[in-house]
Amino acid sequence: MSLVEVRNLTKVYPIGESIFGGGSHGEVRAVDDVSLTIEAGETLGLIGESGSGKSTLGRLILRLVEPTAGSIRFAGHDLRTAGHLAMRRMRRDMQIIFQDPFASLDPRLRVNDVIAEPLLIHESMTANARRQRVAELLHAVGMDESAGQRFPHEFSGGQRQRIGIARALALRPRFIVADEPVSALDVSVGAQIVNLLARLQREFQLTYLFISHSMPVVRYLSTRIAVMYRGQIVETGSTEQIAEHPGHPYTKTLLGATPEIAI
Repeated sequence: MSLVEVRNLTKVYPIGESIFGGGSHGEVRAVDDVSLTIEAGETLGLIGESGSGKSTLGRLILRLVEPTAGSIRFAGHDLRTAGHLAMRRMRRDMQIIFQDPFASLDPRLRVNDVIAEPLLIHESMTANARRQRVAELLHAVGMDESAGQRFPHEFSGGQRQRIGIARALALRPRFIVADEPVSALDVSVGAQIVNLLARLQREFQLTYLFISHSMPVVRYLSTRIAVMYRGQIVETGSTEQIAEHPGHPYTKTLLGATPEIAI
């Protein structure tokens, strides 16, 4: 059964708009008539170069960005027509891991409070229950409970990304958009994070949309791959099909341009 269904999704941004209200002089179709499905329990790898519309598509699916046209269904629910309260309920099941582990965490909050924030918003829990849940989440991402008393700036990039992953898991979501979660990390640390995501998927029965510009990383983690170019999905198929027998010239270019890395 499809957990996520996207049909003819489009996002258009006006360009050249005057600060004095003179109107726009053109438009950019960041996402252009995209249709795709994501099955429950799978990882769909979304790959393309910078500026291809990958991150915008991920945010559109979560309705962090409002689409210009098209439909989005999550677990059978139409997200485009969902009101504020309905979206609030569904956001428990849909979370995001951001690309930049330095900018995605509030520097004023201790790690315990960063991870507990979704629980405060969405759950009715005692303070003790929240502390226990945060400790469990830190352990799940390979960090010691004592890390919760420190601030984000005291950690490395890889550790901060682990904290961001723990926050994304706080509400036990079904679906996570991982938006270039290793691109800001060095190769060895990124490999650890990719392996962590693979383990957490098995333990928490997660479904991923994994966004990346690296074919080796996408190939390692994904069940299927969708290739995005200039706002459009130009090729979709199983990981083996895309990696071994690409059909689109752009996919062949991506495969030829990316060095192999060890995961």
